Amino acid sequence: MKDKVLGKIMVIDDDHALGELLEEDLQRRGHQVWVADKVSVARTLLQQHEIDIVLTDLNMPETSGIDFCAELHENRPDLPVVIMTAFGSLETAIAALRAGAYDFVTKPVDLDLLNISLGRALQHRHLQEKVRLLKSQVRRQAVSDEMLGDSPAFEEIKQQITRIADLDTSVLITGESGTGKELVAKALHQQSQRAEGPFVAINCAALPENLLESELFGHVRGAFTDARENRKGLFVEASGGTLLLDEIGEMPLALQPKLLRVLEDHKVRPLGGSQEIDCNVRVLAATHQDLDAAVVEGSFRNDLFYRLNVIQLELPPLRTRGNDILLLALRFVAELSQRFNKSVNGLSQPAAVALLGYSWPGNIRELRNVIERAVALTRHDQLTPEDFPEFKKSAGKVKLPISLSAAGNIVTLEEMEQHYIQQVLEQLDGNRTLAARLLGMDRKTLYRKLKV
Repeated sequence: MKDKVLGKIMVIDDDHALGELLEEDLQRRGHQVWVADKVSVARTLLQQHEIDIVLTDLNMPETSGIDFCAELHENRPDLPVVIMTAFGSLETAIAALRAGAYDFVTKPVDLDLLNISLGRALQHRHLQEKVRLLKSQVRRQAVSDEMLGDSPAFEEIKQQITRIADLDTSVLITGESGTGKELVAKALHQQSQRAEGPFVAINCAALPENLLESELFGHVRGAFTDARENRKGLFVEASGGTLLLDEIGEMPLALQPKLLRVLEDHKVRPLGGSQEIDCNVRVLAATHQDLDAAVVEGSFRNDLFYRLNVIQLELPPLRTRGNDILLLALRFVAELSQRFNKSVNGLSQPAAVALLGYSWPGNIRELRNVIERAVALTRHDQLTPEDFPEFKKSAGKVKLPISLSAAGNIVTLEEMEQHYIQQVLEQLDGNRTLAARLLGMDRKTLYRKLKV
């Protein structure tokens, strides 16, 4: 049976004899090894294989080991780099550490000392991987807490996010205004391999064309009247992370070819500049518009649409999400009650029915605004239909569970409570967890009362 591979190491050295020696020794010690004689070959190998450690010579024909180390430290900070050098001076050591090297060894290479250095680098790599996995679990739980809702339509969205988060391809997020498109974009970022990088969002409808071009692509000093200094632009600022182009349907037609080129070449040329800058960024786009219709009308380029619409997530409107309305409302009540320092602890059953009966044209954004107003002005410890003046007509249709028995006698409090609980459960499609929250009791108490 083949022994388990200890580590996956890439050796970069233009001295073929040394490269063969290192390959043979490292393989004998249980490592899997790739050898490159120049940095361009090493870059290709890094794209094709999962590498644990890079062992590179300092002096290389194309790019120095120091420069390549700095490049890796910026784009792959999780990948430890050990530099080999025949110049074991203090200046060399400082330069290597500043470039982000994990360690450096002097030539002629002592293979046993090199093995100790690589062993430490491998432990460091494995520890980083464990930390990354733990952080990923924490982020996923945080995303799960933020992405509140258990309706079938929204569960499907959450499953799609999990499936595509790590694909590092463009995603077009569509849906009515207020459905939570930016929240979904953040969830895609936080569950991706880019989660440690920046998340940058820009509303393409919020700026005039000349300012939008400068914001996205940057500018050099003197490019226009107020350009008093160089500006990177959001594509460069988001490098290593995710850029959300919100309201992409409002992107001026004149800027669309430049955006398309950036998406295809991963390079950006600042306004007034003559040189292109690399930008390693994942682009997400969001819109409430019908981009297919915009393409037909000629206000949106079809090639840009196809480039952005590699994967599409269509968010459901709030009115189709059933009891998610109440879950979100309760979340907002708790948050806003704390913010306003008030003791509002939920919704009355008639208020819940009123919220469920409304069509919510403004979706989640409108729901939050309505709850904020209600919490701010209410004089009750639970929100009631009176706290939602616009819903009084809906609330008036609620059937209260107070009735007379067939014999004409008034029902007992215990019987009335049973009727009330059953009606709440019917309104919530049998969701006992949500019913307990609305009724202001824990689940055990609810179960006990249902068994009475």
